[in-house]
Amino acid sequence: MKVKLNVKRFDPEKGSRVYFQKYEVDMDDQATVLDALIHVREYVDPTLAFRCSCRSAICGSCGMRINGMAGLGCKTKIFQVAPNGEEINVEPMGNMKVLRDLIVDMGMFWDKIRAVEPWLQPTGPEPEREHIVPNQAMIDLTVAMNCIMCGSCVSDCTVMEVDKSFLGPAALAKAYRFVDDPRDGHTEERIEKYSKPGGIWDCTHCYFCVQVCPKDVAPMDRILDIREAALNAGIKNNNGSRHSDSFANSVKISGWLDEGRLAVESHGYTNIPELLPLIPVGLRVMMAGKMPSPIHHKRPGSKYVKQLFEKLEG
Repeated sequence: MKVKLNVKRFDPEKGSRVYFQKYEVDMDDQATVLDALIHVREYVDPTLAFRCSCRSAICGSCGMRINGMAGLGCKTKIFQVAPNGEEINVEPMGNMKVLRDLIVDMGMFWDKIRAVEPWLQPTGPEPEREHIVPNQAMIDLTVAMNCIMCGSCVSDCTVMEVDKSFLGPAALAKAYRFVDDPRDGHTEERIEKYSKPGGIWDCTHCYFCVQVCPKDVAPMDRILDIREAALNAGIKNNNGSRHSDSFANSVKISGWLDEGRLAVESHGYTNIPELLPLIPVGLRVMMAGKMPSPIHHKRPGSKYVKQLFEKLEG
């Protein structure tokens, strides 16, 4: 079958020019995007640069964007992305510096991983042989442990596009692996750390990390698991937790969101240093005619919404 590739190119030795180059090669029906790229490099254009190793979706080396979404080149069949011979756009992963062609600098990725302290920190006396835990206690961790560190979730994270301080989906999924491990003795300290700005509460629930993860780790779900653990542990002295409580209380009482109170309650009424910067924002909102009404009425049927909350809370 004819395979049409449109590959994003960049060679720092030739200046800052970024461009797309087209290739057309003959490949087997079951070939992958990585197979096609290897064919191009071996027989058509030896200057094309990309990473690969296992070719079995184990090492995570061949992460790239294929038709605008991150994934593994070795796992993406050509017939899946171009069933009718369409052109396939191949680009380097996002949110990371491009070194050359499809190769990105993973330094930032690994810095985020190290920041969550991804190692067990047990307390108490050392066991004579090993820490024995029931199989049931480890079942939930197997999902997070499936991560192969390919960087696909980081590539397509919408928060990291605008906030480089965000720990990111890969690091927080790795963090959950230790938060939920019964052998770790610093669970609460970990959750406290992950609850700070740049941590679990900065995720916007866009689901892109879940969609592109090639190993079904579902990083966003792991982030929500840590949030739940934080709330259960009473770790609520942060904007994210206050935001969540304000949102829920508003809907519970009135049946819909009170936008006027949300921002203030998220920062805390007594947190003057954080509230002062909101004044210019509020003035711009007012001038644009988008200021929420100070009088927040209940929606018809709000009592039924309240009943739902009380049933779930009970």
